[in-house]
Amino acid sequence: MDQPTVLFTREGPLARLTLNRPARRNAIGGGMGEALDAALAALAEDRSVRVVLLSGAGGHFCAGLDLTEVAAGDTPEQRLAAQQARNRSIGARFEAISRLPQVVVAAIEGAAHAGGLGFVCAADIAFASADARFCAPEVRRGLVPAQILPWLVRRMGRPQATRMVLEGRVLDAEEARQIGLLHGMAADKPGLDAMVAQCIGLIAEAGPQALAETKALLAALGPVAPAGYAEAGARSFGRTAASDEAMEGIAAFREKRKPAWAL
Repeated sequence: MDQPTVLFTREGPLARLTLNRPARRNAIGGGMGEALDAALAALAEDRSVRVVLLSGAGGHFCAGLDLTEVAAGDTPEQRLAAQQARNRSIGARFEAISRLPQVVVAAIEGAAHAGGLGFVCAADIAFASADARFCAPEVRRGLVPAQILPWLVRRMGRPQATRMVLEGRVLDAEEARQIGLLHGMAADKPGLDAMVAQCIGLIAEAGPQALAETKALLAALGPVAPAGYAEAGARSFGRTAASDEAMEGIAAFREKRKPAWAL
C-alpha cells in the first residue's frame, strides 16, 4: 500500500507534520499539497495544540515542486491554466502555515529548495542540521520564484533575498544562518533534535491563547506582500511554466546538463 504523503500525528500540545515522499526528496506533488492543506485546516481549528513541527522524511526537508508535474498538459493553454492554479495553491499554503494559531517550527535536513524554502520561511522558527542545503533555483529552470519571494524577503530582508533568487545558487546551513534564514544550526541530526526539543519545551510553557494573540499581533504589523501580489505571481509563474524556455530548463535539469541558453 502507498504511504500517506503527509504524516500527521499529535503528542499532547505538539503536532508533527512530516512531508513523506522520501523517494522524491519530499517534492510537492502526488497529492502531498492537498494532504498538507487538510492537515493545516484541521490545525487552524485545534486549540489543544500549541506547537506544530514541520519536517521531512528520509533525510530531506522538501525539494520544492515536483518538476515531473510542472510540464503537465497537452497544449500551452492547458499548461498555463494548470500551472497558474497550482501556483495559487502553494501561495495559499504558505499563508495558511503562517496564519496558524500555533507556533510552527521547521526542522530542516538535506534539501530545502524552491517551495520547500517557502515552507521554511512561512514557519515561525527554523532550525537546521549542518547538512541542510537551501536554494531558490527557479530562474535556472526557466521559472520564477513567484510565491516564495515575499516570504524570503520577510525572513532575510530584500537584499539577501534578491541575491538568492537571482543567482539561484545553493547555500549551506551556515551561510543560511548568517543571512537570517535560520534561527539556529546544529552539527548533526541528534543536535538538531535537541535544539528543536528545547524550543518546543519553551513554547509549551506558554499560554495557548497568548501565543495565538501574539502571532496575530505580529501579522498585524503588515502583510507579507501587497494586495494582488499572489495573483500576479501565479500569472507570472503560469506564463513561464508554459513557455518553451521552461520546457528546456526542466529538460536540462532532468538530464543533468546546462540549458541551451547557458551554452
